[in-house]
Amino acid sequence: MLSLEASYAHCRAVAKARAKNFYYSFVLLDKDRKNAMCAVYAFMRYCDDLSDEPGATRTAMDRWSAALEEALAGRPDSSPVWPAFLDTVERYHIPHQYFRDMIAGVASDLDGGGASLHAIRTFPELYQYCYRVASVVGLTTIHIFGFTSAEALPLAEKCGIAFQLTNILRDVKEDVDLGRAYLPAEDLARFGVTEDDLRQGRRTERFGALMDFEIARAQQYYREARPLLGLIQPRARASMWALIRIYSSLLDRIAEQSYDVLRRRISLGVTEKVWIVARAALGWM
Repeated sequence: MLSLEASYAHCRAVAKARAKNFYYSFVLLDKDRKNAMCAVYAFMRYCDDLSDEPGATRTAMDRWSAALEEALAGRPDSSPVWPAFLDTVERYHIPHQYFRDMIAGVASDLDGGGASLHAIRTFPELYQYCYRVASVVGLTTIHIFGFTSAEALPLAEKCGIAFQLTNILRDVKEDVDLGRAYLPAEDLARFGVTEDDLRQGRRTERFGALMDFEIARAQQYYREARPLLGLIQPRARASMWALIRIYSSLLDRIAEQSYDVLRRRISLGVTEKVWIVARAALGWM
């Protein structure tokens, strides 16, 4: 097994290479919290990679789930993630259930919770999925950042929902190409958007109306989560602000680009993200 220092170095390398939005906010943290966020990200990244590999099966996720339980029980295998991950979980008193929920959410992509078009029928079903793959990340994050009141917990949950809805709206075409549709079937039916419209990339007026509705829903969760910033420990507040700003700006960009998500991947440029981080570092929040 790797030493603790080598494990953290591995996790930092994974985060730097793969965390396209998250990593920008990490740089505003002190060394220990930056390391902790990288350790959690490396764990999450491995979960996602297991579900996205060609021919991915539930068996691999079950093995990873079992490995998590063994690691939490003090019997980690040789994965380079474990020393840093376990140190982070213990140091910041992160509830173990968050990581079980995270695996359950990612695994649902392999057994029907998103594995085929219209597997998600209603918004409550989508909310549960978003909670598992994103809200638990928000809850884990505020444990690392530090918070002053239990009122931060439901707000972090809402913030995670907003982030994941943003990701889903950005990735509509990419997900459909993978055989996954996260927009609820009830919403598609309400606005008269068909599976074939998504597969063929038809940006119709009906699709625009659907996106208006979904973006408004995501914006509402951003608004409801806004008080979270005031409950984060001051030393980590800039990082939290930058993270929220990057994701909410991405949502704004999707609207500004007339919902052109069926033809291309909409994103923020590196310069834009750096500017957001610079504003946070300078206190221009």
